[in-house]
Amino acid sequence: MAAPMRRLNGVCRLVLTHFQPWNSTVRVPSIASIARPYTSGKDSSKPPADPPMDRMDIVMSMEPDIPKYKPKQNEPFETRRARLLYQSRKRGMLENGLLFSTFADRYLNKLDEQQLKLYDRLINEPSNDWEIYYWVTGVKSTPEEYNNEVMDMLKQHAQNKDMEQRFRQPDLKEA
Repeated sequence: MAAPMRRLNGVCRLVLTHFQPWNSTVRVPSIASIARPYTSGKDSSKPPADPPMDRMDIVMSMEPDIPKYKPKQNEPFETRRARLLYQSRKRGMLENGLLFSTFADRYLNKLDEQQLKLYDRLINEPSNDWEIYYWVTGVKSTPEEYNNEVMDMLKQHAQNKDMEQRFRQPDLKEA
């Protein structure tokens, strides 16, 4: 213990002896001398009017385009089921990860081909996971194109009438 402390003290002494404090002869200009007064050309006392769009439009225009979802063609039934199980577990936000993974664990093997297509479309088409969460939990009304039997099953599942503890995703089962 004494050797590391001695080494640490030596390093501190080395740093302190070779550290050059701020050279006080260098003059730092004041902010007033750096900042230029605003001049618009006509009246320099008023800033220009805000642009016609609000700030959210500016932020939204800077986001990259999200590619449109294209359903997989000729995907085998079991491959689709395995992909949907993976996508249900890896949502990008914990709330949907828990909701969809527990839903998939309970219902995915019971869904027929048409219901799987509806579920696939539901979890892949909307680009905002928070929107899906709000639809499933009933905070916002579900758009007509996603209001189907699978959404009804998800809403029932989200209500958790049996008061299950859903603190973690269910374990994966052997195929």
